[in-house]
Amino acid sequence: MSLDQWLIFGVLAGAMALFVVGRPRYDVVAALALIASVLVGIVPAGEAFSGFGHPAVITVAAVLIVSRALQNAGIVSLLAAALSSHFHHPRRLTAALVGLCAAVSAFMNNVGALAILLPVALETARREELSPAELLMPLSFGAILGGLATMIGTPPNVIIASFRAQAMGAPFGMFDFAPVGAAVAFLGVAYLVAVGYRLIPRERTGRTPPEQLFEIRDYMAELRIVEDSPFVGRTIAAFERESEDSLAVTARIRDGERLPAPARRSRLRAGDVLLVRGEANALEKASAAPGVELAGEEELELESLASDDIALVEAVVGHGSPLEGRTLAAAGLRQAGLNLLAAARQNRRITTRLEAMRVQVGDVLLLQGPDETLADALASMGLLPLMQRGLRFDGPRRGLVAVAIFAAALVPIAFGWLAAAVALSAAVVVYALTGFLRPKELYEAVDWPVLVLLGAMIPVGGALESTGAAKLLADALVGLAGSGARWLLLTAILVLTMTLSDAMNNAATAVVMAPIALSVAAGVGGGPDAFLMAVAVGASCAFLTPIGHQCNTLVLGPGGYRFGDYWRVGLPLEVLIVAVAVPLLMLVWG
Repeated sequence: MSLDQWLIFGVLAGAMALFVVGRPRYDVVAALALIASVLVGIVPAGEAFSGFGHPAVITVAAVLIVSRALQNAGIVSLLAAALSSHFHHPRRLTAALVGLCAAVSAFMNNVGALAILLPVALETARREELSPAELLMPLSFGAILGGLATMIGTPPNVIIASFRAQAMGAPFGMFDFAPVGAAVAFLGVAYLVAVGYRLIPRERTGRTPPEQLFEIRDYMAELRIVEDSPFVGRTIAAFERESEDSLAVTARIRDGERLPAPARRSRLRAGDVLLVRGEANALEKASAAPGVELAGEEELELESLASDDIALVEAVVGHGSPLEGRTLAAAGLRQAGLNLLAAARQNRRITTRLEAMRVQVGDVLLLQGPDETLADALASMGLLPLMQRGLRFDGPRRGLVAVAIFAAALVPIAFGWLAAAVALSAAVVVYALTGFLRPKELYEAVDWPVLVLLGAMIPVGGALESTGAAKLLADALVGLAGSGARWLLLTAILVLTMTLSDAMNNAATAVVMAPIALSVAAGVGGGPDAFLMAVAVGASCAFLTPIGHQCNTLVLGPGGYRFGDYWRVGLPLEVLIVAVAVPLLMLVWG
């Protein structure tokens, strides 16, 4: 091997190790890999940032923004609500929701599709007295499977289409992925509905209802400010600081009128009753402080923390949230207009001091805030609403118009009249002009870490090919399988891609595996389409771990799952996908 080949293998090995460990975040890892490649000379300095102008990056950004516009239109939520009210048998209900999620994911970002249907699934589970665990993992897997069917369904498909353009002069078309991807998705959904849900451990299907999980009597108390109290005339913020910020005031009762989420600058009066949140020892200490006494004449109820203007919402921490890895004390929830009431992780309420808790993706937070600004506050914090109490999203109800704009963008893509990046960017402009997107949403909708990942990894993937390292790996694979065993090579590429995708970001997996697939195809002769499609399928099929795909991580907390639950359901699914996809790849693209 040449020195350059040793260097690119070293850079990729280091990047993959960090991707698997999960620290630092994947976009930072990709940037480190790019910088290292430039410093050692395997990526020319003048081409270091060429990836950020790549059509795949622009297309992924446009798909994310279009997904937000469709989400704002509300048509998917209306369809889901109609289905959940029509189907009451558990298996038919699961089939309807998972099937809808897969269908929607074919045309919009799969994380966005899951975010829309997650509250519907949880509300449906509550109404039908089902465990959320029975619905959420099939829903997540359905969202992932649906993205296989079209070019814009998932970032790996966009990336593979761009690699095909470089190799063959033309990208894959909008629906070129459907013959294999749609068939795999259909059979995968059938497996999830008929078999997959049965493999979820039964102890996971007894998720504690939110009313019990967030039982406020365990961590809240009513404290009365007595006459001559030193707190009279002082602000609520000063009251909280007196407890070293171990208590948070969530409501104030004055003259019989309850005010949820009072302003922290408002001043206290004698006779005020404060509903405060904190650990048991902090509550006990506060109730014994001079000028304060326990009130508690009435039994505390969660609904007492909401009003016509103040809403409660359970929200899950999403990928890319500014809360991830930070303590709740430093997270800035108050500055965003959100009042933290409780938190849970894997269906267990956090009983330690909340302010010291380090947030993880998938954590569920019970939050309180002004109804008018709550949706924007959640979006700014990267939080996805789950069970909604009094939360209203007043998006435009012009669903058919939104779909028509989207269809108008898909037609020129399908017929090859316009590149996907151009057509979808035009749709973004139209959505902005017609009010489906507010100006700030044009930027909030973009998953910037994913774009940084793509922009940084594309030149690194190019170095894998330019140094001859991809051909070296391909020759080794061909030598092991034999030049005539095309089906065996397809299987090897598919399984290797799936394995990598279970441990690292699927877009990064596609960037790394696509040059290898092209070199394998050159080694055995014939076109590269079957091998590129194998990478496209494998990169999106990450079902063995909660970290392999963002959808899996999002349902981890709300479903009360554990790490091992994913491979129980996902391993038979991946075996099924390999068994179905390889013959289809040979038949359609062989």
